[in-house]
Amino acid sequence: MKVLHLGFAALMVSAAFAAPDPNFHIYLAFGQSNMEGQGDIGQQDKSVDERFQLLWSADAGSCNQNASKGKWIKAVPPLAHCQGAKLGPADYFGRTMVEKTDPQIKVGIISVAVAGCSIKLFDKDNYKSYVSSQQGQSWMIQRINTYGGNPYGRLIEMAKKAQEDGVIKGIIFHQGETDAGDGNWPPAVKKVYDNIIKDLGLDSDIPFLAGEVLRSGVSSGANNNIAKLPQQSKNFYVVSSEGFNQALGDGQNVHFTSQEYRDFGKRYAEKMIEVLGDQLDPVVESSSSAEPESSSAVESSSSAEPESSSAVESSSSAVTPESSATVVPPSSSSEVGPASSTTAIDIVTGISSRIGKASVNAGRVSVPVQVNGTKVVAKVYSMLGKEVFDFSNSYSNGTLGFGTSGLPQGSYMLSIQVGSEHSVQKMQIK
Repeated sequence: MKVLHLGFAALMVSAAFAAPDPNFHIYLAFGQSNMEGQGDIGQQDKSVDERFQLLWSADAGSCNQNASKGKWIKAVPPLAHCQGAKLGPADYFGRTMVEKTDPQIKVGIISVAVAGCSIKLFDKDNYKSYVSSQQGQSWMIQRINTYGGNPYGRLIEMAKKAQEDGVIKGIIFHQGETDAGDGNWPPAVKKVYDNIIKDLGLDSDIPFLAGEVLRSGVSSGANNNIAKLPQQSKNFYVVSSEGFNQALGDGQNVHFTSQEYRDFGKRYAEKMIEVLGDQLDPVVESSSSAEPESSSAVESSSSAEPESSSAVESSSSAVTPESSATVVPPSSSSEVGPASSTTAIDIVTGISSRIGKASVNAGRVSVPVQVNGTKVVAKVYSMLGKEVFDFSNSYSNGTLGFGTSGLPQGSYMLSIQVGSEHSVQKMQIK
């Protein structure tokens, strides 16, 4: 029996349930100076398809008048911050993902990068001591402070906000120059990855793409560490820097040229496309008479936010989050697994006189409701917005509910509507 754990979800809701847009694919990008981007921004780099969006993660956006923290904008470089960041691999990663995926797909980037930093800066348990050790590096502290003094925390904060609008598909990473001589770097990277997966409630198969450093220069030894990353996880992949040897005139051959950043971004995208395969196919919006009215309604925090951010695909058969395999809706108490401790489900919106906080006990999810003859619509959705099953008819003795034994591992959303009142809650099965 898989045990049900319950987590926190932040979803925008307007009058009725609106799932994050499954066709808005979001990628996290983090690292040090090469992920910041050190290439000069040319005229060609200033023209960006509207389908490529950036969630600005820094405190200040003076280099881009449209930028403010937590706002989706067109992804014109720089993507990381205004403290010296320029053109980097994330720019042409996103452009290539837009170019080579279906026109219905929109791509979003969240970029957090700090020049010169160690992987220790992204270790949420120990970053404070690392920041303290860098107080003499005023340029680095300035960059750290543009992320509120905690770049990892800012990455997670922005990623949670982005999950209101779309679906996180993968992570791109370029770091390691500073840690070239540290043999503990590969497991340290794995720790950061594991924390990201846990803190965002992501499925355990999110791909993580790490780019090699320049094969000549003072940091070339970092490639020995980078080559070991796939040993840490089946989800880790290396993006080659072969053929990139021009380097900026920094005297140490650490940074790529603008053209190499463009080409490197394309390589990241090609690897991501190879890894994700048909997971990049668009989800086709369809309607269902059993869905709540106006199920596509969603509040938008920005006019630049991709359209149709509430597309929900319904099916007469239940669909798992990971595949198209059929799941039998666990509709009766006889399908309950062995006992587990009761855990509360956190609610962002929707606790009311008619809909209470869901809980799980003995393998069964229960939601207290007051029906009083009012129409009830209660459904479980995958994080891609696909309807898994309908438990609207499960009402008994003041509760709606279902057993969890038939559900595969993954994250799910509960949407409960009683009359005009509505609640959205997140659960995770591990």
